[in-house]
Amino acid sequence: MSKEVIYTQRVEFGDCDPARIVWFPNFFRWIDAASRHFFVACGVPPWHETEATLGVIGTPLVDTHARFVKTASYGDVLHIHTTVAEWRGKSFVQRYRIVRPAPCVPGQPAAEPDLIMECDEVRIFAGRRADNPNAIRALEIPPSIRALCEEA
Repeated sequence: MSKEVIYTQRVEFGDCDPARIVWFPNFFRWIDAASRHFFVACGVPPWHETEATLGVIGTPLVDTHARFVKTASYGDVLHIHTTVAEWRGKSFVQRYRIVRPAPCVPGQPAAEPDLIMECDEVRIFAGRRADNPNAIRALEIPPSIRALCEEA
């Protein structure tokens, strides 16, 4: 089972379209930041260090599936819950749930957060190709990185 890491994102005026709704590509920008934040929070070193030790230069995206449920607007604070839903040989599925926490009302039971978006991404651990260092290739998932990202 993967750890769950929460990345917080405040929606600014410039993140929205004229209707005051978050412009959808911003969600993918925030998810990409949440992906890297997940690995940092799990204790994975910066990619320039993993390149030197493991040959891993990063985790590029190879497939994505998103479902938008509710809108968000400027002033909202969003929590991006990130986990690894599945480890494969040379790829993994990273799952995101973006929620807007419910306001806390004294004397009231805690309300459920609003689900804004769900997304699954397939990513690889990439390394440089020996015959062309400007090209990348998928690497086997390093056991040391997987161990850092799983619950103890």
